Amino acid sequence: MTTYEVVAEGLGKRYGPTRALDAFDLTVPTGTVYGLLGPNGAGKTTAVRILTTLLRFDAGRATVAGFDVRRQPDEVRARIALTGQYAAVDETLSGRQNLELFGRLFRLGRRAARQRADELLERFGLAEAAGRSAVEYSGGMRRRLDLAASLIRTPRVLFLDEPTTGLDPRSRNQVWDLVRGLVADGTTVLLTTQYLEEADQLAHRISVIDAGRVVAEGSPDELKSLTGGDRIEVVVREADDLTRAAGIVARICGADPEHDRAVRRLSVPVVDRVAGLVDVVRALDDAGIAVEDIGLRRATLDEAFLYLTGHRPDEARQPVGVGGKADVA
Repeated sequence: MTTYEVVAEGLGKRYGPTRALDAFDLTVPTGTVYGLLGPNGAGKTTAVRILTTLLRFDAGRATVAGFDVRRQPDEVRARIALTGQYAAVDETLSGRQNLELFGRLFRLGRRAARQRADELLERFGLAEAAGRSAVEYSGGMRRRLDLAASLIRTPRVLFLDEPTTGLDPRSRNQVWDLVRGLVADGTTVLLTTQYLEEADQLAHRISVIDAGRVVAEGSPDELKSLTGGDRIEVVVREADDLTRAAGIVARICGADPEHDRAVRRLSVPVVDRVAGLVDVVRALDDAGIAVEDIGLRRATLDEAFLYLTGHRPDEARQPVGVGGKADVA
């Protein structure tokens, strides 16, 4: 039986005439990474601030770790941790001093705070830099230190609000590995991000938000399938063969392929991906059509996002309404 660490039903939040959240629903299964995707201003950070008790909401209800966000905020705070978009460490202190400070703020004794700091420095690969001032840390090291500070007390639910913003690919991969390790140890993670690859790599399920509402929900593969799923792409060697190749591909795949004459490319959706590819290769060869390139391609999460929202995640949303939620579970 599936249990849920975060449940939101019909959440609403207004800033004057602007609806930041509009009938927002969310269910995050225990022990998973759940992604929230949306363009700038879609409501991702507002949702996180509400669920972490930092912002009051106008309508609906929400529970986190089994406790009501509105009526039991102290119980919620005792079971969660939040890492925002920018590292919240004191750069004048060393890495160890930062973690010891957080430990004391969480009412650990001096010895317990020091012991917990050492455990986290080792776990997050910062032991060798423990005595250095945080101002000397790279962006990735500061982000890892910030995550470590969030885990002074092991949370049931960790909220990560765009945790790898501004990091280089190597540092981003390090953070991803740390998140996977936390989930393996039993923590549930709610992740907001503008990096489609990040959601694809980490999230078990994703909600796409636009204009304060969930417009689609499902696994990364389920969301990708909304754009048509797998496709066969063919690049013929001679442009004069493009029309004839299109007829052969259409007959085998049961759909008219899209043409890009500038690069002599055909693209067509396919149901049985492997059998379809084999049949197309054989048929083109039998017809004497020389092929420069042929292969299977899966839709990307970026394409699914663009299909669902009409714009890319780093673009600000336009103040227009959207349709109802498309559940592809």
